[in-house]
Amino acid sequence: MPLLQIENLYKEYPAGDQVMTVLRGVSLSIEAGEMVAIVGASGSGKSTLMNILGCLDRPTRGSYRIGGRDQSELDADELARLRREYFGFIFQRYHLIASQSALENVEIPAIYAREAQDARRKRAQALLARLGLGDRAHHKPGQLSGGQQQRVSISRALMNGGHVILADEPTGALDSASGRETMDLLTELNADGHTIIVVTHDMDVAAYARRIIEIRDGEIIADRVTRPEDRPAQPLSASPAQGASGPAIWLGEARELLRMALGSMVSHKLRTFLTMLGIIIGIASVVSVVALGQGSQQRVLKDISAIGTNVIDIFPGQDFGDRKSSTIHTLMPADADVLSRQPYVDSVTPKVSTSVDLRYRNIDVSASVTGAGDDYFRVHGYELAEGRFFTGDMVRRISQVAVIDPNTRKRLFGEEGEAIGKVIMLGSVPCRVIGVTKKKQTFFGSSDSLNIWVPYTTAMHRILGQSYLASITLRVKDGVPMQAAEQNVQNLLTRRHKLKDFFIRNTDTIRKTIESTTRTMTLLISAIAVISLVVGGIGVMNIMLVSVTERTREIGIRMAVGARRIDIMSQFIIEAVLVCLLGGVLGIALALILGQALAFSGGSYTMVYSSTSMVLAFLCSTLIGVVFGYLPARNAAHLDPVDALIRE
Repeated sequence: MPLLQIENLYKEYPAGDQVMTVLRGVSLSIEAGEMVAIVGASGSGKSTLMNILGCLDRPTRGSYRIGGRDQSELDADELARLRREYFGFIFQRYHLIASQSALENVEIPAIYAREAQDARRKRAQALLARLGLGDRAHHKPGQLSGGQQQRVSISRALMNGGHVILADEPTGALDSASGRETMDLLTELNADGHTIIVVTHDMDVAAYARRIIEIRDGEIIADRVTRPEDRPAQPLSASPAQGASGPAIWLGEARELLRMALGSMVSHKLRTFLTMLGIIIGIASVVSVVALGQGSQQRVLKDISAIGTNVIDIFPGQDFGDRKSSTIHTLMPADADVLSRQPYVDSVTPKVSTSVDLRYRNIDVSASVTGAGDDYFRVHGYELAEGRFFTGDMVRRISQVAVIDPNTRKRLFGEEGEAIGKVIMLGSVPCRVIGVTKKKQTFFGSSDSLNIWVPYTTAMHRILGQSYLASITLRVKDGVPMQAAEQNVQNLLTRRHKLKDFFIRNTDTIRKTIESTTRTMTLLISAIAVISLVVGGIGVMNIMLVSVTERTREIGIRMAVGARRIDIMSQFIIEAVLVCLLGGVLGIALALILGQALAFSGGSYTMVYSSTSMVLAFLCSTLIGVVFGYLPARNAAHLDPVDALIRE
């Protein structure tokens, strides 16, 4: 049975509205162990015939049998296995991968055959040494001469055995001396039992073969044997064995695909960085927005916690903005006394307020005066800078004492002036300063207003001349449900007032509202950031599609030496995922740097980073790599080997 057999084979290509026939009814048989030269002028169809013989291309019609099996019965992966394990290609332009060393180029067929790394490395080194390139194994193609590159190409063809070697114009790019060396080498390989098929237009090259087939205009016009065969043939199995399998082999293959992907990224650093730039910005945006949202939320909640999250405020009227609230005078100090005796109440502070003309010596300014109980400062989280707060006894005795804030102290006494013990005039009422509070920052910043606190009895009877309160604030004991406490307060005051002429503000409700609002805003801004991630993903896809176009010849080389479609697809998907993962890492790092910069700037905003948001952002970048890398990878995997090889 012939090793390779072609019967009535045609190859046609569409050319506009017409069809161009390159091969016309070609019939040909090649035995194992032969050295055959296919000769003809340019455009005669000899290279197309070689591509079909090497399973790089398929005929339009007719049959091609390899070891007795029809090529039309083989799928893409079976054809790749034939190219990988039985055919070896030697091209006129060498077709070496520029970013890899000579040793790495020779190893490629064995990688796709899933051969163990140590075994394939030893074999590749031995082949290069046999062809006189042992000392050039780690040089890249650009560092080798034409003859040396052709020897690397021959070593690659022999890596997995190379039972059938197809050489397309093997001396076309070489000088005469290197050409003779290459043909002598092919003759030696034929003597070792390899079937050699040489495609050339040079009759001097064809003279090395024992059989010469001449082709013209797609038809064989001559087939002659120049000298008889003198060695036994090596048959080609119709069903070559699969490569090795097992966890270690699969792990090694994954490692090699990862290494090749990293090598491609490193060799195109700028393109890689520009590809991942959109991912970096998107990930940094997501992490930073979530961190800023959480930081802002914690700042607000901290300010609320300073006055207690278990605080209830009671005001006259139906709600804020009630025009009739100023005419409702039923909120009395007695209400505060009754509330203070309830078992669920920790402390109570009445409150009244007004604006007065504040005078000290020749300084006359406007200030806000708050009349409060002795628990007011603890309830609202004020701390002393110096002096003391007024006591319950001072409240009962309607003492004319005052606590001032830092703004008032600075305005009246200067930065370093003594304030404690000084008498100030609140309208026409003199009060002695007994304490100064520390400056209090809130989420909304610090106020420049002048604030003075006096006992609420003093404010009511000596300044305002009224018997009713503006509001009551009570702190609920720890462990008491706020909703239950609020309901009890409402029931108690309704019974006392005979009607509900007041409304209640629960700080726990404010807290929940702020948390909900912050989450909503964070979600909204995160959605915008996710959009930027999607845009970055589209950028990854576009660049990877461009990369497929740029690397079409490389893809063709890999397919010619036996890469399966899944191998090509895996490599491009791995590259896309690596780009996105690295972009994710750099994006998170950028977000952390932004947080440090914000902290060093001394601003009031802080960023609280969430490990969950970082993990989700990282997973998102991986998903983007898979999703947006799939289309370019699929396009690369479905390229026709022969079309890919002829593109530059």
